[in-house]
Amino acid sequence: MKNILKWAALVLGLYVLQSALMPRLAFHGASADFLLLFAVSFGFIRGMRLGVLMGFLVGLLQDLLSGTFFGMNILTKMLASFIAGLLSDRVFKEQMFLPVVSSVVAAVASYFILALLMLLLGYRFNLIENAQYMLVPFILYQLVFSYPVHAITRRVNEWTREKQ
Repeated sequence: MKNILKWAALVLGLYVLQSALMPRLAFHGASADFLLLFAVSFGFIRGMRLGVLMGFLVGLLQDLLSGTFFGMNILTKMLASFIAGLLSDRVFKEQMFLPVVSSVVAAVASYFILALLMLLLGYRFNLIENAQYMLVPFILYQLVFSYPVHAITRRVNEWTREKQ
């Protein structure tokens, strides 16, 4: 039970940072998605099954608290953590380069999944222009914050494993 509370505190802390601090640092409305970074890191560290569960939970939290279309964040976080979890058995978990690269891939995939869903819902926008103003800063933010989020996630994982 204490381990669940530690993970919940980390997720809530990341969400608070994302929703309180990142809008002040946003560029054209684009900022880092700490919960996406966390879902990818958690999938790498704990595997596919727990990664998908955590992706669902953080996506649900973000959907419930942000007021956007319900299910969009759930879908993107689950897919990102699923792919990271698939790769977790094939990579060296302490390596820091792979989570950084995978955060960029997850950011691009998340952007295009959300753009596709918006187009399917009937919203019209210029994808190239929008990518120039939204995707490029989003990728840069993800690059900057992917290492700290992965390091914190790895430390909390070690902390929860020691106490068992």
